[in-house]
Amino acid sequence: MTFTRRFRLFLNVLAIVAVLVGVKFVAHLAHVEYLALDTLFSSVVAGTIFIIGFLLSGLLPDYKEAERMSGEIRVALESIHDDVLSFSRQTEGVRVHEMREIVLAIVASLEEGLGDRADHAHLGTAIAQVDRLVPFILELERRGMSQNFIVRIRGAVDALRKCIYRTYYIQKVEFLPSVHVLIQTLAWAVIALLMLLKTDGSIGSAMIFGFASFLFVFALHLISVFEQPFRPGSHSADKVSLFLLHEFVAKLHEVPDTEASDDSGALMPLPRRDARVA
Repeated sequence: MTFTRRFRLFLNVLAIVAVLVGVKFVAHLAHVEYLALDTLFSSVVAGTIFIIGFLLSGLLPDYKEAERMSGEIRVALESIHDDVLSFSRQTEGVRVHEMREIVLAIVASLEEGLGDRADHAHLGTAIAQVDRLVPFILELERRGMSQNFIVRIRGAVDALRKCIYRTYYIQKVEFLPSVHVLIQTLAWAVIALLMLLKTDGSIGSAMIFGFASFLFVFALHLISVFEQPFRPGSHSADKVSLFLLHEFVAKLHEVPDTEASDDSGALMPLPRRDARVA
């Protein structure tokens, strides 16, 4: 990770703080500082910091869970791929290339749905790609795959859906929107009050104002990062990486599709079956 990428957020916040310090200096020269430092003002600042900490503590578990999603998605895709590949080595006519096309489409649609152009929260296409595995599993069952393998593959598909739906929920839903409004209001109100706080115009007072402003502005930016952990295509150093899925795609591209013995196109239509039949 490069220095610029690691400290990108820090540099952006630092530029905003520099502007705020400049505005504070102008306010001092214009003699518009009329607020005196007292215990009430300190209580407002402490209360704002407490509420920001409360929101961050609620967002952090979702962020940690999001870090596990790419690994669990890869485990499910690897399980589906390996079971189908093993079955194709014993049974003719299994379209391994079609299964690989589906799992590659799942990864591609997942990354596209989480990208900048899709506002990081459009996974409908990825869910539709997962649904394509259902008729493929029915085809495997028709060709004689044992029920143990069918159950394993269906369990992997369910785990895949669970991960994608959970990722969709984390990216789409805002944690306590009213608290967000409260924090944004309080943070900028505290910065405005600091602007009007009486100071002596020294470098020390400017540094204290800059530090306090940096704390609140950085916290607001950090909350926006935690709200959407997946940001493929962005330059944020705090986004959840999808490198495990990228390595899975590279692995499939390196393995030739020599196991597929049937190069036909779409799946054959299946007769309707009773779901109670084993």
